[in-house]
Amino acid sequence: MPAAFSDPIWRKPQTAPLFQSELSAGGTLDAVIVGGGIMGLSTALHAARAGLSIQVLDAGAIGQGASGLNGGQVIPGLKYDPEWLIEHFGKERGEALVDFAASTADAVFDVIRDEKLAVPFTRNGWIQAAHTETALKAAANRDQQWRARGADVKLLDQTEIAAMTGAKGYLGGWLDRRAGVIDPLSYTMELARVAASAGAKIAERQKVVKLGKEADLWRVSIQGGAELRAKSVVLATNAYTDGLLPDLARTIVPLHSFQIATAPLPAALADSILPGEQAASDSRRILVYYRKSADGRLVLGGRGRMALPSSAADWAHLERALIRLYPALGDVAIEKRWFGRVAMTPDHLPHLHEPEKGLLAVVGCQGRGVGLMSALGKRMANYLASGDTRQLPFLLSPIRPIPFHAFRQVGVAATIAWYRMLDAFER
Repeated sequence: MPAAFSDPIWRKPQTAPLFQSELSAGGTLDAVIVGGGIMGLSTALHAARAGLSIQVLDAGAIGQGASGLNGGQVIPGLKYDPEWLIEHFGKERGEALVDFAASTADAVFDVIRDEKLAVPFTRNGWIQAAHTETALKAAANRDQQWRARGADVKLLDQTEIAAMTGAKGYLGGWLDRRAGVIDPLSYTMELARVAASAGAKIAERQKVVKLGKEADLWRVSIQGGAELRAKSVVLATNAYTDGLLPDLARTIVPLHSFQIATAPLPAALADSILPGEQAASDSRRILVYYRKSADGRLVLGGRGRMALPSSAADWAHLERALIRLYPALGDVAIEKRWFGRVAMTPDHLPHLHEPEKGLLAVVGCQGRGVGLMSALGKRMANYLASGDTRQLPFLLSPIRPIPFHAFRQVGVAATIAWYRMLDAFER
């Protein structure tokens, strides 16, 4: 649970349904999905639409985890550009990955349209702002690769980036018009609503404590004594992964992403800050990302401390970043502070596992979870329905724990501190 002083900007709609008692009664399910975030709910929706019997179990409340706490930026693509993907995965697999990466934002906006989700959104693009010449060259290379594939993108010069962001200190940047922003909690709750309407059962506060296999069926034991049987189990717990599947938690490094939101901006300032309502993030090693909310606040986030926050001072680095970008906001109050977890993998790619037939796990959203997990959920549903691994954009891989995982977070914390210092020298 977030700490008491962690106060997100996003609020559950008053019409949000409750799912506490929706446990399947007897029989054999096609799949039990553990984790009621975007990945689990997207899988549930599309699998239910395909006629499968689905039960979603979440140990907490729907929207309580990262799916309802993130910045709501819907960014297509992976951490890597098309040429890198083709070089590393070969032409056939690489091109398929490029096509998948290009589609991830569409997966969000298409489901909002097709399912008539009550989700505030704007689809005017994402700005990747470059603060060094090296970053600007990388943006130009990225622009060339995606334009060659017909993407609606544009390289921005210094004048254009200043006008589009209203921020100080950028040399140029890159605009990807395929992207946009949403209210992530509304999106998560609406995915749950339509998944339930499609026939999926959704149960909150139902912690899975044990998985077992009997013949070709999985036995899913829930804290309190209930037990379900299913042909397949999908672990969609990502950064909140525990010891349910041995070693899975040791394949990721869970990091904290901290966010702040200002009071609603005065009209004079609002008109000059992200006037086109795009999402934005920068090119720093420890980047910050920002957008305006539907009620006119500036929302800014970035990497936080590895431990749980203990006071409002733990968000001070974001307040400094805000003033660095927008000195005129020095007198505007910070009204909201919150955090959530992000799952990172060593290769910065999502990992899909099936250690035993019918036991599936997905981890590693790399901070792009809204689009990525929405699109992966649809593909996972197709795999559950067909058994055809070609439906999956990533190869199923063995579970490989990170060596010396217990020390990895210490090393990551030290690296973050070092990168912050390097970023400071480049301002």
